[in-house]
Amino acid sequence: MQRLLARHRAARAGLRRNTFRTGAVTIIQRFGSVANLNIHFHCLALDGAYRVGADGRPRFVAVAVAVAVAVAAAAPAQLHGLLAAMIARLMRLFVRRGAVVAEPDRAWLADAQDRDDDEDMAAADGASALPTLHLASTTYRIATGQHAGRRIATIGGGFCVGGRAEGKPLCAKIAGFSLHAATRCRADDRYRLARLCRYIARPAFADDQLHWDGAECVTFELKTPWRDGTTQLEMTPIDFMERLAALVPRPRLHLIRFHGILAPNAKLRAMVVPQAPGSACAPAGLALGGPAAPDLRH
Repeated sequence: MQRLLARHRAARAGLRRNTFRTGAVTIIQRFGSVANLNIHFHCLALDGAYRVGADGRPRFVAVAVAVAVAVAAAAPAQLHGLLAAMIARLMRLFVRRGAVVAEPDRAWLADAQDRDDDEDMAAADGASALPTLHLASTTYRIATGQHAGRRIATIGGGFCVGGRAEGKPLCAKIAGFSLHAATRCRADDRYRLARLCRYIARPAFADDQLHWDGAECVTFELKTPWRDGTTQLEMTPIDFMERLAALVPRPRLHLIRFHGILAPNAKLRAMVVPQAPGSACAPAGLALGGPAAPDLRH
């Protein structure tokens, strides 16, 4: 996916293939707005690319304002084409790993019977309950116990409130997949960039969203009401713990990935990221110790 995004950004900056270096930081988010399992990616990408000069030092080529305006005007077609290419690659990956069964005219998720061997191996490791927890979390249902399969109780539903506007600019949706590219920060807007980094790396929920009556009811307060007016979810402590268990990644899975010129082993990384004062690799303006970032803790 990152290769597609890199070529797209370099084309916007007017650079030809194999003449640029770009980079990005991707954070894998495993949760949705109600602490449900909803795997998606937050990608903080450079709005442009680096061109390596004759002296071997990279120089950043940003997307010009005029180009950005032109791209925004043509964004629907471009974003839909980019998202369609991503979906095609993802489907090939899912088929290759056995998660999706594909035929020339249709495709569907692999049935549990198609993965009996895998589940038997997982049971030997004590992990056979995870697929059940994952499925229940993605469908807003209770995973185990006498109420297994039932939907989580909601509070405040039954009436219609203003929902999110459809057809947002710089956003594309195809067959359940979505691509959002409407957030952009200037290089000198460090405050907004810091807030964006805090957002993409945020936890699943805030402490003040949870309320426990001390007995058998945990209330989860939504940040934004649903379209039917739902403002809270009610569940037992065990059901809530099941939802948390579904969010835990498997061991040794890194949820923060660095790509391109920002990758840990990239040869040019030391020339484009902040370095300690006095470092030989630190270009002017990239050394640490500049103006302090604003305090965002409050």
